[in-house]
Amino acid sequence: MGDLIARLALLAPATAVVVLDRLGAADANVLFVLAALTLIPIAWLMGEATDQAGRHVGPGIGGFLNASFGNAPELIVALVAISHGLPDVVRASLVGSVVGNLLLVLGFALLAGPRGEIDRASASVSLGVVFLAALLVLVPSAFALSGSPNRHSLAELSVPFAVALLSARVVINLRLLRRHRRLREIAEPGESTRWSLAVALGVLAAATLITAFVTDTLVSSIEAFAKQAHLSTFFVAAVLVAFVGNAVEHGSAVLLAARGQIKLATEIALASSAQVAGFLIPVVALLSWAIDPLALAFRPIEIATMVGAAAVAGTVLARGRSSRVGGAVLVSAYLAVAASFYLVGDR
Repeated sequence: MGDLIARLALLAPATAVVVLDRLGAADANVLFVLAALTLIPIAWLMGEATDQAGRHVGPGIGGFLNASFGNAPELIVALVAISHGLPDVVRASLVGSVVGNLLLVLGFALLAGPRGEIDRASASVSLGVVFLAALLVLVPSAFALSGSPNRHSLAELSVPFAVALLSARVVINLRLLRRHRRLREIAEPGESTRWSLAVALGVLAAATLITAFVTDTLVSSIEAFAKQAHLSTFFVAAVLVAFVGNAVEHGSAVLLAARGQIKLATEIALASSAQVAGFLIPVVALLSWAIDPLALAFRPIEIATMVGAAAVAGTVLARGRSSRVGGAVLVSAYLAVAASFYLVGDR
């Protein structure tokens, strides 16, 4: 019980941020920073609750829970941004999440861990999903080069490509999720179920609800924050918001790598990027029809960085072994991408 109470206490700062926002007691800069910081422990709590629930229901339903809630923070950010009429923020945050996992998370994991073997087959599948996502969104993105990228006809054109991408991902998703769970169980043999199923689902529901409120604060303040900080909204969404959404993957991968579990660490980074590219992007596009249809009309730099990140990661891992030099290459590539995001500005 004490363990559960300690974890639920992670929701208190987020509640305080929501209250500050509703009372108008803080400016946009403060609200954005506080909301971003409080989303990190909530995302971790959601991951913990999902993992605990999965231990009760077995790998099949557990895989469904992981697919549904594993990327819940990024999904909520995207849907809230759509409701605020910020489609460019949605696309930028999704691309930033894919690129961040492939370059920053994987790079730091390789730097923190020892030299060792990685699963080349699983890595190839994950990188292939990213390439497939970039290929499928290329068509609606090409039509967006002339005219408004947010016109309704492009949103309609995006639907079959979203369905195709989601279908392809679903075919391989269950296998990868089960594989990921087996690796985690091997890495943590002494860990047992601590929460009942009802408690795990209750915590997951509470964390999801407060995430929605905090995300509303984050998205509401993003434009004002970007203006006051002299940054483009694109940079804030693709770098800062994406980093917050991936905080759990960042911490987990680096920590496992530092403990010598380099195969699992690379699996987390690669599988997370594939999950965003192959699952989250089409799901957001399809769910957006209940709010405001979103076109999968990415900017050339967004598609180029997704393809480039996958290519660099594939090159670094081509020999099937990790290396700190490879990690340095990936982190350096991410810094270059972040600099390019800063320079190109908004659409």
